[in-house]
Amino acid sequence: MNLHNAVFIKSAASAQSFIRDDRPEIVFAGRSNVGKSSLINKLLNRKNFARVGSAPGKTAHVNYFLIDDSAYFVDLPGYGYAKVSKAERDRWAELMEAFFACGKITLGVLIVDARHKPTADDCTMCDWFKLSGCPFVVAANKTDKLKAKELAANIPLISETLALGDAAAIIPVSAEKGTGRDELLNVILQYC
Repeated sequence: MNLHNAVFIKSAASAQSFIRDDRPEIVFAGRSNVGKSSLINKLLNRKNFARVGSAPGKTAHVNYFLIDDSAYFVDLPGYGYAKVSKAERDRWAELMEAFFACGKITLGVLIVDARHKPTADDCTMCDWFKLSGCPFVVAANKTDKLKAKELAANIPLISETLALGDAAAIIPVSAEKGTGRDELLNVILQYC
């Protein structure tokens, strides 16, 4: 797959706007400030392809990126931190519930902050992936901000908090430095 052949297709603001074709969908989910868009950019070796902002909460719709005309990278709205109105947060929640109800996810990528114990919102998102029945992987981002010893202690905490068991692997990554990029990309490409 040619990752350089990546095109933004659309932002879906409602279930009626979701793309419904036979291409695989690699779905990225995570907190508003966890670096979803930065990680997508790093995977594609592109700068500012997926919108990155200085303030969390830039992803307000379901964004579709077509990769080499064969698979979609789907960037879901962030949850948690974003300083937006309750009405907007509710709209995002409804949009995500509708997205998961479609049952079209080929592979989920749940991005969590490697520095901290996953939040209740992270656990809820993980449960959505589990209930959807799709395979998923957990990308523990921001590893560049941790010492090796701290990371070694946090990975089991993430697994335990998300109650992963054998449900998903955890891949330590850094969207900033590129650490773990190839390992995560190898998992993703198995589903494209």
